[in-house]
Amino acid sequence: MTAPSSAREALIAEALGEMAALLERLEAVAPALEASRLAVVGAGNSLADQVDAYERRMAVLTENAKAQALKHIARRTEELARESAQTQIRAMEEAARMLFRTEVGPALHRVAIPMQHLANLAHRGAHPWQTWLTHAATAGVASGVTWALAAWWWAR
Repeated sequence: MTAPSSAREALIAEALGEMAALLERLEAVAPALEASRLAVVGAGNSLADQVDAYERRMAVLTENAKAQALKHIARRTEELARESAQTQIRAMEEAARMLFRTEVGPALHRVAIPMQHLANLAHRGAHPWQTWLTHAATAGVASGVTWALAAWWWAR
């Protein structure tokens, strides 16, 4: 029975020897692992610093983009308002021309013919007060037409 015991002892001795070699290897790897851990921690800290710097740069770029967009919107809005105002002015001028052509012009023509007739009579030897009466009638009719036109215009 000594033989199995010596084989067993030999296996145990061999296993102990391998364990000792394994422990020596592990002890040799430990400083490398610690160096790797420190390198990873340093890389993480460096990366965090870079992310902070990147976030600050992005915030500056974002604010600049906002400012540029607002300037562009304001400039474009001002241009459109100016164009709209010009379009409205042109439309109002055209409406006024059309109004005078269709409404005021014919009414003034109807009033001007009798006034011209009165003026011709005044020049043919009528009394001086008749000339003044003609001027007063002309002023009255012109004022009435102006008031009518203003009332019509504001009523719209």
